Amino acid sequence: MKIGLYVLSILCFVLLSCGDDKSTDEVVEEQKTNQEPVITEKAIEKFKYKDYALSSESEDAIAEWENYQELAIQISYLKKADLSFFNGDKEELKEFIMDFKTATPKEFLTNPIKSRTAIIETMLLKLNENLTLDNIEKKDKLLSVKEVLIAFSNLNYQINKKLEYDYYNKIKAE
Repeated sequence: MKIGLYVLSILCFVLLSCGDDKSTDEVVEEQKTNQEPVITEKAIEKFKYKDYALSSESEDAIAEWENYQELAIQISYLKKADLSFFNGDKEELKEFIMDFKTATPKEFLTNPIKSRTAIIETMLLKLNENLTLDNIEKKDKLLSVKEVLIAFSNLNYQINKKLEYDYYNKIKAE
C-alpha cells in the first residue's frame, strides 16, 4: 500500500511537471529579441543624407562656442550608436538646449541659424522621447536619429553660408 502511494505521488509529480514548453520558449525568445541593440553603428552608417562639415573659417569662428563643441562631440558619439546623452534625463537635455541657444555668438544670431537651432531643439527632444519610450518601433527610433543628424548638418551648412556671405560682403564694400 505504501509502495502504491509512492508510485501514485511520483506519477502525479511527473504529470504536473510536464507542461506546455511553448510558453517558456516564447518568453526566452522575447527576451533575446529585446536584448538586441535597437540602434547600431552599421544602421546609422547606412543613412543617406548630406553631412556638411564646417569650413576652416567656420571652425575658427565657433572655437569659443563651447556648447556647439559639446553638441558636435555628442553627434559624433551618436554616429557611433552611443545614445547615452540623448536618452538621458529630459530636463538635463532641455537645460543643455537652453545653454546652447543663449550662448550662441552674436554673429550667428541670424534668422536662418536661429531656425536651424530651433529645429535641432525639436529633433533632440523628439529623439529623447523616442528612445525613452518602450513602445516606439525601431524604425521610428532610427528615423529620429537620422533627423538629428540632418538637423545638425543643416546647422553646419548655415554657419558656413553665413560666414561665406559675410566674407563676400566685405570684398564688395572695399
